[in-house]
Amino acid sequence: QVQLVESGGGLVQAGGSLRLSCAASGRTFSNYRMGWFRQAPGKEREFLAAITGSGGNTYYADSVKGRFTISRDNAKNTVYLQMNSLKPEDTAVYYCAADRRTYGSLNYHTRDMDYWGKGTLVTVSA
Repeated sequence: QVQLVESGGGLVQAGGSLRLSCAASGRTFSNYRMGWFRQAPGKEREFLAAITGSGGNTYYADSVKGRFTISRDNAKNTVYLQMNSLKPEDTAVYYCAADRRTYGSLNYHTRDMDYWGKGTLVTVSA
């Protein structure tokens, strides 16, 4: 079993930056592929970025490509999402999630993930 806890959310002005962290429990963290998602009020949960267990490969949704960067530090059992050039439309609850598989597409849907954090709120003001 894996438990995930997000942190780093808050209020930021448009054009600013924020770094989210996701701390994971479990000895097998380095074997799990990880993803970041977000959900705005009244909208479906949206995939943002994913990373392989070793950190050797990443994948980004078009909506955040060039602005967001996913990374991980397996020694700290932590995955990060660096968010730059933030826009008001980035306002949402941000979630990290884990996939037990070591193969397959990194272009995730919510149904692909096995474990979820409870989320952290990011609010971007104009």
